[in-house]
Amino acid sequence: MKKKLVSTDFSGQMIMLGTGTSVGVPAIGCGCDVCQSSNPKNNRTRCSVILGLPEGNLLIDTPPDLREQLLRERIGLVHAVAYTHEHADHLYGLDDLRLFPFYVGHPIPIYSEPLVQQRIYSAFDYAFADRDDTHPGARPSLTMLQIGLEPFDVLGSSVTPIRLRHGPHFDVLGFRVGNVAYCTDTNEIPDESWPLLEGLDVLVIDALRYTPHATHFSVDQAIEVARKTGAKQTYLTHICHELDHDIDDAKLPPGINLAYDGMRIPLT
Repeated sequence: MKKKLVSTDFSGQMIMLGTGTSVGVPAIGCGCDVCQSSNPKNNRTRCSVILGLPEGNLLIDTPPDLREQLLRERIGLVHAVAYTHEHADHLYGLDDLRLFPFYVGHPIPIYSEPLVQQRIYSAFDYAFADRDDTHPGARPSLTMLQIGLEPFDVLGSSVTPIRLRHGPHFDVLGFRVGNVAYCTDTNEIPDESWPLLEGLDVLVIDALRYTPHATHFSVDQAIEVARKTGAKQTYLTHICHELDHDIDDAKLPPGINLAYDGMRIPLT
């Protein structure tokens, strides 16, 4: 029997699939007020977004929660994937891409830097093994495409990579589409990247917690970044369990808010 595809049309929008830190919120075994909260906006899965572009859906990162996120938002199609970096909370849901080649009729294009490619080839070696498949869909069907810092075209849009630093050991990418920029997992924006953040309608920026961290912006640091860019609206993501959505969102300056899982942001 032919499968009936069920998928939400969110053309012209970016959906925040996940807004949580690497362990998610609630954190396993934690009894704090936020982890025990009944407020759905305090339930934060691992960070990812998906963009409804003119020719399809571009997923940014494949976190371990990807299947749950796509089912929650009733998204049945992913046409391409771009990666910010290779850490487990952004990569290790890649196997959930297996179904999409059935729907689109070809391997899923994967846009990533060389280090991310190396991690994919290592962690998901079975997807590239030189052997016959036992059955259709036995492994992800992918087309690996290398990107750097030059803009690249995907699904009818131009995507601009933005170099970011993620602590002392990791370079990562943010992405800009039109006047919306997504910059998770960072605590430093190099001088050469600031011009790429000018004229934004929306900035999504890492803000782990109030206290400083070795690899993530704090809330106050993220506010300073937002002010420096002059973005009309800023949303904070990669949020840990130290922030209660309603309480801490109310403390933020005008034009700056906490993101939450399922939030929809217009692409401009």
